[in-house]
Amino acid sequence: MADPNRPVTGYPAAAAPPPNHNGYPSAQPPPPATAYPYAAPPYYNNYPYPDPYAAQRNTFLRRVIAILVASTIITGTILFVIWIVILPRIPEFQVDSLSVSNLNLSNSLITANWDLRFTARNPNKKLTLYYDEIAAAIFYDSLSIADTTVPPFFMDRVNETSQEVRFVASGAYVEKWAFEGMGKERAEKASVRFNVRMVARVSFKAGAWRARRRYLRVYCGDLSVGVALNKSSGNLLGGQRQCGVGL
Repeated sequence: MADPNRPVTGYPAAAAPPPNHNGYPSAQPPPPATAYPYAAPPYYNNYPYPDPYAAQRNTFLRRVIAILVASTIITGTILFVIWIVILPRIPEFQVDSLSVSNLNLSNSLITANWDLRFTARNPNKKLTLYYDEIAAAIFYDSLSIADTTVPPFFMDRVNETSQEVRFVASGAYVEKWAFEGMGKERAEKASVRFNVRMVARVSFKAGAWRARRRYLRVYCGDLSVGVALNKSSGNLLGGQRQCGVGL
């Protein structure tokens, strides 16, 4: 039999729910939630799997680049050695004669014929030269008066050839400063200074080796032609003239 004087141990009894006004006992509150109200999202692995062929592709690409670089260096070295061994030299040009005929200056118009003879020299001992697409023009100072083309020609090693060119102007307009300048030179010096310019595409060849085509620029300046005011024709003064040549 339990001792009535022993203190009560344990939890107190739960209180009864308050009575409901409609005579029914109140419903017990639901237990606290212990789970998600919906299913948890699935887990995804965001780390991509390694590509087993990536290393092979990178190695192949590096090899291709290395081969291209090596080929370029080897080709350039071979061409440079060939160029040094051959020792190419720039061709030489010289004006042999220049004459003017039927010269007429009137009302800023010029009519005249110029006959030019020049000599081209190939100083190379191992290279032959071929000229094509040769354009030539005659100038007064910086003003172009007439232009023409020169027939293509071939030059053997250590060789020279002469060519004749004719320029024709028929009632060509010249600017006022050029018209007055030519008239002043004729009155004071009984001559007129002309310039000749040529641009030619030339090919260098040594046996089976052929360099790429290059454009050759020729400038022959201060070509004084004796033609006084009372004359319509004249010839080059001072003899032959060397021309400047550049690639």
